[in-house]
Amino acid sequence: MADEEATAGSDNIVTEFNTYEDFLDSQITSLDLYYLEDEELARQLVELGYRGSGEVLKREEFEARKAAAEASRLSKRSQQKTLASSGKELRNIFLKALAQREEANRSGKMTTIIFIRDKNSRGQEISGYIDYAHRLKTEDFEPYFSGRKRLLPRPSDLSFYNWETQTSTSNPTDRKSVV
Repeated sequence: MADEEATAGSDNIVTEFNTYEDFLDSQITSLDLYYLEDEELARQLVELGYRGSGEVLKREEFEARKAAAEASRLSKRSQQKTLASSGKELRNIFLKALAQREEANRSGKMTTIIFIRDKNSRGQEISGYIDYAHRLKTEDFEPYFSGRKRLLPRPSDLSFYNWETQTSTSNPTDRKSVV
């Protein structure tokens, strides 16, 4: 737990200061500059851990954490994708209901289990339970919302049953498991 707090504290350091020199300067006091009379020497002493009032970070470690923080920030931004249903004129009540739930399911605020009983392309009657959030993660829903594709259960969903071939499968997802 102490390691986690130290890492969180150093991550704050990385986000607080733009450059490694700014970080070093923050640990140098006016008294240090008075006696040393050289800012570069004071920075070197802080970097070596002989002076300063905080955590000692080497330049490489500071740069690595800075890059990791930037990568984390960019990944969070890219996770906020546009919704597959946005901008679509939905006439189907089922698709409208899915569109209303899309954002909440993507963010994890809601879970939706969909039961569908329909015929596949071979004319076989199939049914199954679909974890909507899991399908949103693993598949592009734009073809469904644009009407180019029908949402049908698959053998990889929570449960699937083909009434003609008597094939039955059940699978766990990230959030749900079949009992």
